[in-house]
Amino acid sequence: MKKGINAWSFAPGTSPEEVLRLSHSAGFQGAELVLGETGKLSLESSPQELVSLRGRAEELGIEIHSLATMLQLQYNMVSDNPVVRQKALDATKVQIETAKVLGAETALVVPGYVGVDFIPDAETVRYDRAYDRALEAFSELAPFAEAAGIRIGVENVWNRFLTTPREMRGFLDEVDSHYVGSYFDIGNALGTGFPEQWIEILGHRIVKVHVKDYRTNPGGLSSFVDLLSGDVNFPEVLRALTDVGFNDYCSAEVTPYRWHPEQSVYNASASMDRIFGWNQN
Repeated sequence: MKKGINAWSFAPGTSPEEVLRLSHSAGFQGAELVLGETGKLSLESSPQELVSLRGRAEELGIEIHSLATMLQLQYNMVSDNPVVRQKALDATKVQIETAKVLGAETALVVPGYVGVDFIPDAETVRYDRAYDRALEAFSELAPFAEAAGIRIGVENVWNRFLTTPREMRGFLDEVDSHYVGSYFDIGNALGTGFPEQWIEILGHRIVKVHVKDYRTNPGGLSSFVDLLSGDVNFPEVLRALTDVGFNDYCSAEVTPYRWHPEQSVYNASASMDRIFGWNQN
């Protein structure tokens, strides 16, 4: 397994170049960058800017292994509004193309939502319609991703959709493409189940992993905590990942500290070394 970190672990406004520099300094092998609608790394970025960013990663000796985005939460892929659905689909195709130019392997994609508690005024979509629309969307995205050589990782997020490991497995099997798998989030799974069970059930379908910790009491967004300070049973998670033969990136996604936010990056690196048994004498 390889050690990575997601750009959301850094203070807001941290440039992609600084994310790469700090990630390398903290001992991470790879970084997962984030695509925005506007800004330094966004739908507006030129090929020259992306090639320059990839070159910076190569200079540092760190891999851009994945590209995440919040755009599928901004534009719901399963919305009742067909215009919104098309925006989500178009943005995801740009995300895949951008990932390719950056030299990434994976694009993290949220499969739309039935409802989202942490987005004010988010629409509510009937579940069966959401499922059918998601299948249609990923059936279109799968060959697009295959042509680009990028694997889509469908993340389990708090979207009231694909909320159990068996349903996520069934959905991925219906899409039936090597280029559409699971981007499994350990901490997100603990809100409704047990991450080690998700891993066992999803098995070979997992393409990348997000490493978070979570306290089940009291629960909610404020219960995401520093690694090793929550209720995730990391020994069982490691056992399950080993049992299913997972050997790819596990990337920390932690909340940056209010003061000296870069320290959370170094702490996450040290905690992951302990969790996965890396760099220990």
